[in-house]
Amino acid sequence: MYKSKKPYFYGTGRRKSSVARVHLFQNGTGAITINGRDIDEYFGLETLKLLVRQPLVATEQLSKVDIVATVTGGGVTGQAGAIRHGIARALLLVNEEYRPILKAAGLLTRDPRMKERKKYGLKAARRAPQFSKR
Repeated sequence: MYKSKKPYFYGTGRRKSSVARVHLFQNGTGAITINGRDIDEYFGLETLKLLVRQPLVATEQLSKVDIVATVTGGGVTGQAGAIRHGIARALLLVNEEYRPILKAAGLLTRDPRMKERKKYGLKAARRAPQFSKR
């Protein structure tokens, strides 16, 4: 866990089964660290990096804050969505006037879509076994 004497704003983000704990430090250089690694090292796809930076771009804070995130669970896309949600929540604590901007972009809403559970008698949530004709 990242320990710091500097004051920071905290936001928790969730997406599917991923949970991100985001620490936002003001007066930064724009560095984004995820699980102790740089964003370029952690996410291979450029689209995921854009997804994470979306709240910072919307509020024009990209080069003004540093982000340190710890994310667990899920896959890379779910983790990127969770970090995005956490950054948006932390930005609200920085300045409440960001709410209409973030709300209009849909960054404050927690995406409720989850994996559907497997049902008995079926191979998956809805996939039924196939029977051959006689």
